[in-house]
Amino acid sequence: MAAPEPAPRRGREREREDESEDESDILEESPCGRWQKRREQVNQGNMPGVQSTFLAMDTEEGVEVVWNELHFGDRKAFAAHEEKIQTMFEQLALVDHPNIVKFHKYWLDASEAHARVIFITEYVSSGSLKQFLKKTKKNHKAMNARAWKRWCTQILSALSFLHACSPPIIHGNLTSDTIFIQHNGLVKIGSALPDDLRSPIRAEREELRNLHFFPPEYGEVADGTAVDIFSFGMCALEMAVLEIQSNGDTRVTEEAIARARHSLSDPNMQEFILSCLARDPACRPSAHSLLFHRVLFEVHSLKLLAAHCFIQHQYLMPENVVEEKTKAMDLHAVLAELPRPCRPPLQWRYSEVSFLELDKFLEDVRNGIYPLMNFAAARPLGLPRVLAPPPEEAQKTKTPTPEPFDSETRKVVQMQCNLERTEDKARWHLTLLLVLEDRLHRQLTYDLLPTDSAQDLAAELVHYGFVHEDDRTKLAAFLESTLLKYRGAQP
Repeated sequence: MAAPEPAPRRGREREREDESEDESDILEESPCGRWQKRREQVNQGNMPGVQSTFLAMDTEEGVEVVWNELHFGDRKAFAAHEEKIQTMFEQLALVDHPNIVKFHKYWLDASEAHARVIFITEYVSSGSLKQFLKKTKKNHKAMNARAWKRWCTQILSALSFLHACSPPIIHGNLTSDTIFIQHNGLVKIGSALPDDLRSPIRAEREELRNLHFFPPEYGEVADGTAVDIFSFGMCALEMAVLEIQSNGDTRVTEEAIARARHSLSDPNMQEFILSCLARDPACRPSAHSLLFHRVLFEVHSLKLLAAHCFIQHQYLMPENVVEEKTKAMDLHAVLAELPRPCRPPLQWRYSEVSFLELDKFLEDVRNGIYPLMNFAAARPLGLPRVLAPPPEEAQKTKTPTPEPFDSETRKVVQMQCNLERTEDKARWHLTLLLVLEDRLHRQLTYDLLPTDSAQDLAAELVHYGFVHEDDRTKLAAFLESTLLKYRGAQP
């Protein structure tokens, strides 16, 4: 007969259950009620100036997010810069890139003794780059060169995107603690915070162990894009050697950095990292040009180019198009043939292709693991600030700022549209089915007026938060072709 469980152990388990229940308690809600702040605190990104980061629930999507609070002790200073703060956060809310932690929403709260900005970001539960490198080193493994190149490409893809914005967005806090690696190999950098908000609290946030990620000019001149390049170079070095030894010192010394750099066996990798760590910021290359460095640059395969083309136009195809096409294929048919002189041609058949691997590859490309960045033209991005609704004055006690409409942050991956005559034959009844990138199906219906145009309908769907702004043009073109098809077929 098994011995009864000791009472102290049962007591400890009850205590843990009570603690878990306490952590899930809802402390606060957003004005719209969508975001619910919990008691459990998280440490994601060490964003400067953010005094509190809590786990929260997105009640609309049913996923966990991070509730960040940026506190201002001087309410008068906050009021004087309120408009500028709104503009900065509106710009951040429009940043959408697969290798950047998603910034969902923000609002201002001036109802308490200390004013604060509350903003919601994506929750990355997989851990930071520093944690991953420590585990790899502990297992006595070396860094795989292919993985290093893939990570560098993804980080530079994110930095190139930020720096190409108008005006450029400077991350300003890029370290191995603010870079996250997901289980599928997708790399994300933590959300950026504008320099105007970083500088007042710059002194209190700097940790000695991370000072080597910041360039010599840091704190003496306004941050430029070269600051991020230096930080990236130090991250690339740490990724290559797994850890920059500090000999027990709190701060990593110049000698330790030099030793780590000289330990690299690949001269191209050495030159790549050294160019990022140049003491003169004017001598550091741009993020976009680094993607063309010989240590990273490669000619994209036809398979990758085709995958990007497929995903870009997937909204025009049925949802299960890959599955249906593979079912209809003759597995013995020749997929490709390579002629050889004096010998039979070398053939590949469909039976040699793994369709499960194809699905996984398409999903990885869709998630941003294999970005297409090695092209000559830079991509300047002007962020249309008018798209983000400005926060309003506080009116409620729990948190102020009512939100008129939430902007849709998910992209459309598939569209289907149908037009039917109403019973009185006087109008058209439109049914629009949208499949979003998280596989959410959204069905919308509308009775068309004679004056309605495809452009107006697309603009209205964006305005009311049903469609992402980036999908406006292709949705308008899709609706226009549908209207022409149905209306043209009628007498």
